Amino acid sequence: MSVTSFQDLPLADRDREWDGDAAEKRVRRWADAEDEPNARYRDAHVWYDAKKKDNFTAYKLLVADVVDGRLHAVPRGVMAAAAVMQGSRGGVDLPAKDADRVRSHLAKYYAKMGEEAPWERD
Repeated sequence: MSVTSFQDLPLADRDREWDGDAAEKRVRRWADAEDEPNARYRDAHVWYDAKKKDNFTAYKLLVADVVDGRLHAVPRGVMAAAAVMQGSRGGVDLPAKDADRVRSHLAKYYAKMGEEAPWERD
């Protein structure tokens, strides 16, 4: 089980819509990972199960999309991942030991957006 390294991806426009399914398809194509995941595909996610890294279902919390041929963190994708970490949509099944690192990863993108992550607010 592993939290991905923070990539410090450029941010997409704040008003860019988030469609996780469509982003997933674009990321697979961009990463040349249509048959199986690879390191480029991994960079678009916050967490993956390292023991099953050759399986697409091992990757969780997609926060990026391809914009003008480059991978970008999408603010609404980051917010959606944060909401899931807060229990939205039934939460996410991650080892408890990884949850703080996932929150830290997401908080870095919140800081980049000029905001505090939901769990850091009063």
